[in-house]
Amino acid sequence: MAIDRIERTAQQIVLTLQDYSLFAARAFLNLFRPPIYWSDFLLQSDIIGVGSLSIVVLSGMSTGGVLALQSAATLANFGATAITGQFVSLTMIRELGPVLTGVMVSGRNASSMASELGSMVVTEQIDAMRALGVDPIRKLVTPRIFASIAMLFFLTIVADAFGIVGGGLVTVFMNHQNGTQYLNQSWEHIRFPDIVQGLIKPLFFGYILSSIGCFYGLRTTGGTQGVGRSTIQAVVNASVLIIFVDFLLSHLVLTLFAGWM
Repeated sequence: MAIDRIERTAQQIVLTLQDYSLFAARAFLNLFRPPIYWSDFLLQSDIIGVGSLSIVVLSGMSTGGVLALQSAATLANFGATAITGQFVSLTMIRELGPVLTGVMVSGRNASSMASELGSMVVTEQIDAMRALGVDPIRKLVTPRIFASIAMLFFLTIVADAFGIVGGGLVTVFMNHQNGTQYLNQSWEHIRFPDIVQGLIKPLFFGYILSSIGCFYGLRTTGGTQGVGRSTIQAVVNASVLIIFVDFLLSHLVLTLFAGWM
């Protein structure tokens, strides 16, 4: 019995991965084939980008402040508090800026996409669209993916900037260090691979969170309870996959730019 249960679970996981891969590939190819619903893209850009701006700013600034506080306490043991700015800027740009933005936006928007599309499924609005000859993936999914990729790119830049600002405020007003030295250290040690790593990741993260949110939304079954299950699955799986892909991308960039780091 236990073996049968494991076998069924493994089969379900493999089938889900297969369905998601086909769904994500189809939605991605729609980005390059007309028609593209620009009005829907602009609407979703406002919802995802402008709507997430406040939480990205607050989380980025708080994270930068915590990094400055903790790193200064550790670096003081080695008499190296002067490199606090370098530590904060590199950490935010390489890792925490993209990952934190991806997870925060995933919690806000992947859940929103899953619940919205799931509600449309249980109320048979998706079936009505198909009956009218409208492709739900092209109309509902592609604009959300396009908007997520574009907006997460800019939101990551905002998170990086406010993370460095938050670290600077803590450095100056709490750690009582020189603000000019902090800014110089933050800027001078940023290299091309750091920028590449920090700006490539949000493109993947935006695609992941939007495709997973839409995928589970369109797979919703079981009425309103199914909408809740789809929302939970979307947020959990998107967050886990973002962290896993972050590891792969970090390893790839460090390998490609080994001589630059």
